[in-house]
Amino acid sequence: MSKDFDNLVDEAIENIRNDRTQTHDLLKDLINYIAGDDHRHKEVGLTAAKYVETLQRSNEQLVKIASLKSKEAKQNMNLSDADRDAIFSQLNGEEDGD
Repeated sequence: MSKDFDNLVDEAIENIRNDRTQTHDLLKDLINYIAGDDHRHKEVGLTAAKYVETLQRSNEQLVKIASLKSKEAKQNMNLSDADRDAIFSQLNGEEDGD
């Protein structure tokens, strides 16, 4: 894949990590707020659920990026016909150009 794609992937991962950190901090604050009084759960429970949903989406984004990178790695592992011929020749004991 191209350098531009790799740069976009790196940027996306950095953004995901930043978003996760911020969301985690906000969720922690909400958990502490809820812990102070059971009635507060009704007040901010939906907001907490949205934060958890955001973390789940970021996990899905990371899995998609990992899948794309894995496909890229598999594509880079393919041998050309010339590579296969050279390996076959070496296995059969043939010398290169001699």
